[in-house]
Amino acid sequence: MITTRFAPSPTGFLHVGNIRTALINWLYARHHHGRFVLRIDDTDSERSTEEYTQAIRADLAWLNLNPDVEYSQSKRSELYEIRFESLKAKGRIYPCYETPQELDLKRRIAIGRGLPPIYDRAALNLTVEERFELEEKGIKPHWRFRLDHDHAIKWNDLIRGEQRFDPKLLSDPVIRRADGSWLYLLPSVIDDIDMEITTIVRGEDHVSNTATQIQMFQALDAELPEFAHMALLTGGDAKISKRFGADSVADFKADHIEPIALEALLARIGTSDPVEVLTDLAPLVENFDFSHFSRAPARFDMAELKHLNARILHIMPYEQVADRLPEAMDAHSWEVIRPNIDDLSEAAFWWSVVKEDIAKPDLSEEDKVYLVDAMGIAKTLDWSSNPWKEWIDILKKQSGRKGKALFLPLRLALTGQSHGPDMAGLLSLIGHEETIKRLEQAVK
Repeated sequence: MITTRFAPSPTGFLHVGNIRTALINWLYARHHHGRFVLRIDDTDSERSTEEYTQAIRADLAWLNLNPDVEYSQSKRSELYEIRFESLKAKGRIYPCYETPQELDLKRRIAIGRGLPPIYDRAALNLTVEERFELEEKGIKPHWRFRLDHDHAIKWNDLIRGEQRFDPKLLSDPVIRRADGSWLYLLPSVIDDIDMEITTIVRGEDHVSNTATQIQMFQALDAELPEFAHMALLTGGDAKISKRFGADSVADFKADHIEPIALEALLARIGTSDPVEVLTDLAPLVENFDFSHFSRAPARFDMAELKHLNARILHIMPYEQVADRLPEAMDAHSWEVIRPNIDDLSEAAFWWSVVKEDIAKPDLSEEDKVYLVDAMGIAKTLDWSSNPWKEWIDILKKQSGRKGKALFLPLRLALTGQSHGPDMAGLLSLIGHEETIKRLEQAVK
């Protein structure tokens, strides 16, 4: 069974790049009728908080990207210890005693000599006695995974195609700190094996991590998953990151963005498929294909999102918004108002125009005379059906007005606004009695 995972660290709120990663993992799993796993990567105990964990769950729920199962790495330390010891026994991990300052100096020297700034494996040359002496001085080791330098690292990426890394040009990665806490790389591999993750989908900034993790999978005698590395999402001139003020779910909610609008955009930018006006995720699931993804950076544009949001609202079924509309606003009212709104908050404004008192418009004396005639005609019309067309036809013939001069005084008198939803629909919501009342108020 195809199984994907979204593995955020609860050290901050999800940003739009994270949301895209979660969405693509969810779509791929659902396309194959597989499983979507949420894994909270909370091994960084100092920065991880329950508040952020709860926010991640709430954000995924808002997006309707519900996981099939959830795990937390903080509850899986026993498994990590077992795998750690097995790798130690195989000679694939080793202790190192350099300080951060010493490592930084080594990197600077290597760069100065025109060499790759990778770890020189000096710790492998320490004798047992030398290690004992260092630890007797209170120096606790950090631990590195020993890469196999004899075989090139290769995989066929679902987006980037054939990938090849020379392990001699990679540093043996630190997998555990001196205080015993874990870094990202090894626990992630252990979990991917244990959770039977078949496909790892993430940003292209993880490509070098994948190279080292492939050797970890092999060292643990596990079958390799497939990998898909998406081009980074950009906002303007830089990649999007939660540390640099990228849009979060809270920001999208504040801007009254519909979840489906955000997902419709994020699913298609950076691909050869057009962005579509959708009201549910089904078409995105059905047509998902990694072969349509480009290696070029995908630019996220808030203006494009807002435009798409408006277009989606214009076709949004009443059932999808009913619980967020003003009380007593029914399906017919929604269909009248929705073509003229950019976000759902505007529905409340137009409902107030229909149901509450409006300000008296500033009209010329000529327009007031015109409205007196319009009121007289309105009183004679059959209001059992929509009378707008008949009303306008008579007024046009009698007054000689046309265009803006014909329509605008009526709109101002009945809504207090110079633009808005189609007046034929609004008139059916305002009603006969209220229409006459507003015309009388306008010509006083």
